Amino acid sequence: MENAFAELNLGVLADNLRLMRTALCTGSELVFVVKADAYGHGMLPVCRLAAAEGVRWFAVAHIDEAITLTDNLPDVRVMILGALQVDAVREVIQRRIIPLILHEEQGVALAAEAASMNKVLRCHVKIDTGMGRLGFVWNTAAGAITRLARLKGLEVVGVCSHLASAEGPDIVYAQVQVARLHGVIEKCRELGITFQMRHVSNSGGFHCLPECDYEGVRCGIELYGYGPRGINTRVVARPFLQWKSSIVQVRKVPAGFTVGYGSTHTTTRETNLATMDFGYADGYSRLLGNKAQVLIGGRRVPVVGRVSMNLTTADVGPETTARAGDEVVLLGTQGGESIWADEIARWCGTIPYEVLTGIRTKARYTVGPAGSRVRAN
Repeated sequence: MENAFAELNLGVLADNLRLMRTALCTGSELVFVVKADAYGHGMLPVCRLAAAEGVRWFAVAHIDEAITLTDNLPDVRVMILGALQVDAVREVIQRRIIPLILHEEQGVALAAEAASMNKVLRCHVKIDTGMGRLGFVWNTAAGAITRLARLKGLEVVGVCSHLASAEGPDIVYAQVQVARLHGVIEKCRELGITFQMRHVSNSGGFHCLPECDYEGVRCGIELYGYGPRGINTRVVARPFLQWKSSIVQVRKVPAGFTVGYGSTHTTTRETNLATMDFGYADGYSRLLGNKAQVLIGGRRVPVVGRVSMNLTTADVGPETTARAGDEVVLLGTQGGESIWADEIARWCGTIPYEVLTGIRTKARYTVGPAGSRVRAN
């Protein structure tokens, strides 16, 4: 018997990668977003498989992720989506990592540091076209980019933006953002600046704006099997992470029996309770108490009572055959049933990203056949 673990079939990931790369417009490259430990899937195993499948570009959030990736896969290209600090310039140049320049002051400082080493920092500039987080605001961006392009120590080779709402069905704002980006690119062209690589689409943009594949598409959640679904879906990728544990104890209890901290659940009949070997310390949210379901014996059973630090309880019914040591599926498939991260997210009132990146259990990897698992819409 063992505590909860994640089981990942990298054969499914390989299938997802092939589907997406085939769907991209000619001349566009997949930029695989693997920040936050590949959305909780394990950055190095995921990236090794993707590199073996021919993926050349990866995107991370921070310099430490970029260093880990280039230490292990020195031939891939890595893009840092977050803010690069001056003290990392030497490392970035040596490793051919591409940072994003987010504002003029940062660009000037990074250029000066590179110039002091008689080096040139190759970079992309990020345009804030309406996301409202990071980047040069679109209506003044061209002038700032022109000034940066003149600096010794800096070579601006790419331009990008980030879509705030491209999951559909209403993509009007995404189209507004794209138009703003085009305006910046055109103004830069008039000023004598062109870009080798343009990228704006995330998973949502990949589906609803195929004309915006450009030279790169930064895809994250779709490749993990949880992209938007709708009439404009270009591919249907599938989840490759399952989350499992086991039963510690099964007990028959009478009607009126209270369960867990705060006695938030009371049985309405004689039944059997299965105490399971996982809790919020493993990343299973306390918000799932008295809301979620898990899979035991190929069927859905309700989680009852509060989720504890290391234990969670389910009502397996009066006629159960469940026993200590039996498998419990928190996320994934068992028999003909499945529970995926988007359903868990709905129970928690959040998004699949948070569910996946919150998993804190050991992982097992296989590279088996892709199989036929499908995610519920």
